[in-house]
Amino acid sequence: MLGRLLLLVIALVVVAAAGLASRFIVDRVTGRDTSDRPPPWRDLNVLSLAAQVLVFGLIVVVGSWLWSNFRDRTDDIGLELTFDFLDQPSGISIADNPLSSNAGIRDALQQGVKNTFLIILLGIPLSVLFGTFIGIARLSTNWLLRKLATGYVEFFRNIPPLLVIVFLWGAVFLNFPIGASPTAEAAWRPFGGWMIFSNNRFAFPSIVGLDNFAAYRLLVVGSIVAAAGVWVWRTRVFNNTGAPHRRALWSVATLVGLCVVFFLVLGGPFEFSKTTVEDRIWSGGFRMQMPYVAVMLALVIYTASHIAEIVRGSILAVHRGQVEASHALALNGLQRYRFVILPQAFRIAFPPLINQFLNYTKNSSLAVAIGFAETTSIISNLFGQSQPAPQLLLILMVIYLAFSLILSAIGNLVNRRLQLRGV
Repeated sequence: MLGRLLLLVIALVVVAAAGLASRFIVDRVTGRDTSDRPPPWRDLNVLSLAAQVLVFGLIVVVGSWLWSNFRDRTDDIGLELTFDFLDQPSGISIADNPLSSNAGIRDALQQGVKNTFLIILLGIPLSVLFGTFIGIARLSTNWLLRKLATGYVEFFRNIPPLLVIVFLWGAVFLNFPIGASPTAEAAWRPFGGWMIFSNNRFAFPSIVGLDNFAAYRLLVVGSIVAAAGVWVWRTRVFNNTGAPHRRALWSVATLVGLCVVFFLVLGGPFEFSKTTVEDRIWSGGFRMQMPYVAVMLALVIYTASHIAEIVRGSILAVHRGQVEASHALALNGLQRYRFVILPQAFRIAFPPLINQFLNYTKNSSLAVAIGFAETTSIISNLFGQSQPAPQLLLILMVIYLAFSLILSAIGNLVNRRLQLRGV
């Protein structure tokens, strides 16, 4: 090992010397005047090159030493550094998932990635929405609202997210009625049983397609296009005449009206499916695991406290003249924030918001504390099945790296769209 490191260091020194010699040879061949050039030990270019070679050499030497120790250890315990184990049975089961314990590890990891994606998909928009409201409330002229928002931010921003998740799960969701009883009669069934709350699941009605459901979906797509056309029409009316556009009202009314008409014409192309529980088996409707709800809401509550401060600071960074101009135009509070303040504030706020999106994504790994089967939880269970830890940890890091890079790319695209372009 030491001999290989010594040869590596010698090779780096030879490379550096060859680089300096090549520069000297080029100067001689081209006849360049070097009389005003300082000696090599005082030449900033030479010193910079030498420093870079030295740092690169140290990185390579330390990395080679660590890799050699790692390989020696894996050879001693007989651990194969391959990924053939991904096709072996996982030996674990996932709640509310048809995947059996005999399914491959690769399939189990895909379900974990899917669950992580579901936490991100719903949680990030809710965090931005809730954090924006809290940030605006912190600037309210209402003393009580402002103090409540300040207390919320100062409390949740200064405690670990794991505590928020465990507290919300243990103090709130586990106190729901027990849904594991033979008939789940103890579960809370509001609205005539159309919704079911228990300590392990949350269920509400879903849509079941009938004979003409395929045609109805096409008509719904056409209704969305028609609603978009109404939006454009009302915008042009506003631009040409100055009359209130009320685009949202007109568009929603068009969409709902057409969907109702098509539903009646087709004779009811779908029906609602109600969730039922018999002998501990849940069927029908749309079911959601309570651990998922607990993790998602806890991360929303925690992340919103940070986003609120970003939004508050961004609003304060908007030029005061813009706010005074909105007052001069007799805009009410909602109109000032919607048309003047928030569009400019989010140009300032969005770059730090991207960091909060990444923090939310990485904090989703804390779902392992309450047993929700996201990526980290599944890989932890695979550790218990004597699966190779180095490869699984590498897969886990690559998964979160991929999520982070994708979110960063999307965030940077949105940020570029929000920025003002100079003339």
